[in-house]
Amino acid sequence: MKRTVARPAREATAAPEPAGAAVAAAPEPETAGAGGHATAVPGPEPLRTEFAFELPRGYVDAQGEIHREGMMRLATARDELLPLRDARVTENPAYLSVVLLGRVITRLGTLRSVHDGIVEGMFASDLAFLQDFYRQINAEGHTRATVACPHCSEPFEVELGGSRLGES
Repeated sequence: MKRTVARPAREATAAPEPAGAAVAAAPEPETAGAGGHATAVPGPEPLRTEFAFELPRGYVDAQGEIHREGMMRLATARDELLPLRDARVTENPAYLSVVLLGRVITRLGTLRSVHDGIVEGMFASDLAFLQDFYRQINAEGHTRATVACPHCSEPFEVELGGSRLGES
């Protein structure tokens, strides 16, 4: 009879999560431990493709409502290539980020849809925030934060968005 030994769970001190660190939790698989009791075995973390954010100022719609909380998904190659064919981008390359953000922002407040026209109407500080956030989750592939050890107070960096290739 083969006996399965459960690996001990890793202890971690949780830091408060910023608005941009959405967490997708998956149930851990169970295996039969000693005596036939089920024990959880940590499995691979799921690939996160959407990330929450909160705009510094917020988008003001036609009715005067402010929309701050939203979601951005990881960009695909298609998302980055198609805007290059857009006449507005051809005429003004700076427009690329507006079109691109309009494609990857999946939710903003209570708006029914988000598109480049919405992004055009954002405050410059919110646009800069979203451009930086896009780079963090796509180009750089990480969202890091500096934290302090609760025991010795020594600072160190943690990966909030995943650390394996393909996880942001």
